[in-house]
Amino acid sequence: MQKSNRTISWGTALAYFAFSLVINSMGNVLTIATSQKIFPKFLGSAYWTAAENGWNVSFMGNTSFGLSVVFFVVGVLIAILNMILDRKVNWWKFFGNIAFMLPFSALIGMFSDAFNKIMPDAHGIPMTILYVLLNFFGVSLIAVAISIYQRANVVLHPADDLMQILRFKYFKGNAGIAMWVSYIPPTIIGVIALIKYPDFSQYGLGTIFAFLFQGSITGWGDKHIFPKLKHQGITASTEI
Repeated sequence: MQKSNRTISWGTALAYFAFSLVINSMGNVLTIATSQKIFPKFLGSAYWTAAENGWNVSFMGNTSFGLSVVFFVVGVLIAILNMILDRKVNWWKFFGNIAFMLPFSALIGMFSDAFNKIMPDAHGIPMTILYVLLNFFGVSLIAVAISIYQRANVVLHPADDLMQILRFKYFKGNAGIAMWVSYIPPTIIGVIALIKYPDFSQYGLGTIFAFLFQGSITGWGDKHIFPKLKHQGITASTEI
């Protein structure tokens, strides 16, 4: 096991974090908005987003406020799971996960309202193709954001902290495998939501794209997006 020291100032780390928080929120909502504007709804959202929005549709009345609540509550539950997998009680990290959820949930609601207002329904093949590409771009934004704030390591979204714990404690730094294993909780959430209300409109090409490639894009981002930014202050089982 090797301890990674901090090589950047906290001010720089916070700047990276703030930037990644915005593009993560935007990417999440972009996948939701594009999936809702295409008929028939075959596109879907990023994997975690699809499951949480499915819960919003099934249990919360499919509102922007409900979506924010679901994102926050699921985040708290995953933060608890992270302490179990990390095999230690780290209240600083736990409350950091929760602190992440407050602005993230608010930005999700804000971007959701804005995108739903400015994005028209897709009519015709050219606009449909555009929305498919925008959906994939949204997934890529999420993956790149994860890469940035995992490396800055100020506070993390609980789901991404889960992926990071799995990545460095259990899978020797492999981002792709860790991402796939971290998809077990949203799979459970999604199945419960579908049992309650069998609406498959949250799942589609974008969900498949996220499942197959989001972890790999995160690994790619580590090397090509702000390449001088290295993982800060983590215990790793392998060099990155």
